[in-house]
Amino acid sequence: MATVATPLQYGDPPRLGAYVVRARLQALPTGFVYLGQDSDGRVVSIALLTRGAALDAAARERFLLAVRQAAPVRGGVRGWMARARGRGAAGAPRVVAMDAGSSPWVAVPYEKGGPGAGWFLESVLVTGTLIGETHGPDFVPYWLGDRAPALPLPPPPAPPPVETRRAVLVALSALALLLTLTGAIAWLLAGPRDDAVPPSRPIPGTYFLPTPPPVPSPNDTLKPSPTPSPGEGGTGTGRPTSPPDPGEDI
Repeated sequence: MATVATPLQYGDPPRLGAYVVRARLQALPTGFVYLGQDSDGRVVSIALLTRGAALDAAARERFLLAVRQAAPVRGGVRGWMARARGRGAAGAPRVVAMDAGSSPWVAVPYEKGGPGAGWFLESVLVTGTLIGETHGPDFVPYWLGDRAPALPLPPPPAPPPVETRRAVLVALSALALLLTLTGAIAWLLAGPRDDAVPPSRPIPGTYFLPTPPPVPSPNDTLKPSPTPSPGEGGTGTGRPTSPPDPGEDI
């Protein structure tokens, strides 16, 4: 099978774990093989299931079982049991990283012309029978039509920042002080005032009382002035002449 590197296409993951996906090596019915590189420059071959195979529990388990059998054997009781069972299939590449989540993938060292990560995708499809040679039509899984890459889920968002208990208490104290000052100002503006001037009494209406007309007194009676005779005085100017003084010589 050709393993010529081709550019990434729409839907291919840009990154898988610690590896940056550089190119596509193979496109199989059960998954894809990519060329990846880590931060140290090590080049790996990465096998990723299709979305249909990743959603099928049996297909996903067959893929993970093949990966676990080729993974490095650990120490302890589990490692001893694995060595006793002869764990590890012949010709399986060495596993350097894997992810057993909802979108499983496995990474192996990249060797040009050697077995790549696509070796693990061969065990996903069920071939042959337990009673001998296969007869009749081939079995086709229902998920074989969904050949989009099983993209890993995005990382969960970071939790919201949480303030310390001291900061929360300081904020509550400031809020309580602000509410108290607001209430005091509102009470001073809208509450009763002790120095308010009481309303003045209304001015009584004007009452007109008629009074009798004034009566003239006897002293205020006008006396007629004497009128001189035509023979007295020379000219009649109408000016009264005062009587002669008895002591004055005539």
